[in-house]
Amino acid sequence: MNPCYQQVQFLTSAARLSQAPKDEGIEVAFVGRSNAGKSSAINVLCRNKNLARTSKTPGRTQLLNFFSLNEQARLVDLPGYGFAKVANQVKQQWQGVLAQYLEERECLVGIMMMMDIRHPFKNYDIQMLEWANHIGLPVHILLTKADKLKKNAARNTLFKAKPQLSQYHNNASIQLFSALKKNGIDEAHLILDHWFFSTEKN
Repeated sequence: MNPCYQQVQFLTSAARLSQAPKDEGIEVAFVGRSNAGKSSAINVLCRNKNLARTSKTPGRTQLLNFFSLNEQARLVDLPGYGFAKVANQVKQQWQGVLAQYLEERECLVGIMMMMDIRHPFKNYDIQMLEWANHIGLPVHILLTKADKLKKNAARNTLFKAKPQLSQYHNNASIQLFSALKKNGIDEAHLILDHWFFSTEKN
């Protein structure tokens, strides 16, 4: 494990893009359907169970949450899309902020997408993949909650997912991941290492 991830600290939350840190350096966004395990993944990848707030209630993350890796690198926990147990007006507000961030953030270099291994490639997931492909933004998918399936079933789901993924995105990768069992951490770190430390920004 790259020790730098253990140094990640909460930086700030933003209800609007204008409240976000300066659009400079490098950011990797964590996206996914509500309750897909974004916050849990961030906590496990950074070995800090209290870093990102988690909840069993879909829609808990309602802000753009920024975490600093160093002065020029940040992880961003975005509001979940799809089903969420919140008022429609609130949902529409944060979905708007999510879209604006993804469309306008110049320092965004990659998307780490969470998909529950039991329910992959839902409509919003496909829309996100197609949008990222359109603008040339790489995506790495964590098939979260892999511990919910037996090993053979999980591997079979991954095997079937790879050709399906290629239908929606030309530069995407996918892996099994379990925050509970802490499986898949090293593989995810390799992707983050590439984005954070091999990406050249103008």
